[in-house]
Amino acid sequence: MAAPWRPWVSGLLSGSRSSLVCRPLQNVVSRDVLLFHHERGRFFAILGLFCASQGIFWTSLAVAAFSRPLIRISGEAPNQSYTDLRSALSRYGLAIGCGTMGALVVGAGLLYSLRSVRSVMLLAGGQQVTLTTYAPFGPGTRFTVPLNQVSCMAHRGEVPAMLPLKIKGRRFYFLLDKAGHFPNTQLFDNTVGAYRSL
Repeated sequence: MAAPWRPWVSGLLSGSRSSLVCRPLQNVVSRDVLLFHHERGRFFAILGLFCASQGIFWTSLAVAAFSRPLIRISGEAPNQSYTDLRSALSRYGLAIGCGTMGALVVGAGLLYSLRSVRSVMLLAGGQQVTLTTYAPFGPGTRFTVPLNQVSCMAHRGEVPAMLPLKIKGRRFYFLLDKAGHFPNTQLFDNTVGAYRSL
C-alpha cells in the first residue's frame, strides 16, 4: 500500500519542475544577446557589381535589338508583308527576351542579398528579435519583429549550408549561413531556432 504523503510530494516536485522549465525568457535575458553573426560584406559588394554589370549588358542588348532596322526585301515579292512582320516579331521578341533576362538576374541578386542575414539579436526581455540583412551596395536593412512571429524551418544539424528562417508577414525565407558564428547555440535553438506554426 502506497504511503499517503507520496502523491503530495510528487505533485510538489512536478510543480516546481514545470515552473523551472516554463520560466519566462524575460527573467533569463536581461540584456541584448547576439545569437548569430556572419560578415560577408565583400561577397555582397561583388555580387552587387555583377548584378549591375549584367543589368547593363542585357539592357544594352535589348536596346540594340529593339532599335535594329527592319529587314526590307529589294524588289517586288509576293510575301513582302509576311517577311516584314516576321522581322518585326523577331526584333521585339529578342528585345523582350533580353530585357526579361536582365531583370531576372538583377532581381535574383537583389533578393538573395536582402534575404541573407548578417546578424540576429535577441533583445532584452526575450520577446523581440532584431535581424540585420545585407544589401548589394551600402548598409542592409534592420528590422525588429516579435519572437513568436519567427520560425526556423529546420534545425541547425539538419541543413548543410543555409538555415531557412520564416517571418510572419514576409513573403520569402531569410537565410542564415551555417558558416557564420553562433555565440550562444542553446539560446538560439530555444528562441529563434525553434519551429513555430505561423
